[in-house]
Amino acid sequence: MMISTKGRYALSIMLDLAQHNDGTYVSLKDISERQEISMKYLEAIISKLSKGGLVDSARGKSGGYRLNREVEEYKVGEILILTEKSLAPVACVDCEKECTKAGSCLTRPMWNELNEVIMEFLNSKTLADLL
Repeated sequence: MMISTKGRYALSIMLDLAQHNDGTYVSLKDISERQEISMKYLEAIISKLSKGGLVDSARGKSGGYRLNREVEEYKVGEILILTEKSLAPVACVDCEKECTKAGSCLTRPMWNELNEVIMEFLNSKTLADLL
């Protein structure tokens, strides 16, 4: 499992919004400057977070983005899964189609267990924990 910059930046964006969680919208420009993320990359990531229902957006002069839940309700795992699609340690754990060797693979149970440990850990951490 390797978490990409997209996943790491998504978590940084969410933490930035959590730090400035006073009910107002935070502009992408402010987030970009504080987190040192290019606007273009930031727009792609915040779009996923917005479409995934993790943040609210508003247009206009005082528009931007803000959290739509309490900070304690955001699990790190849900943020990373939204941007990474999979956090599985090996491809066969998250495979769309059934592996032809699934019945005889001696390592698959270990990979499944590791995947469960990873997800349990990431879902035990919230934005509040990281703040």
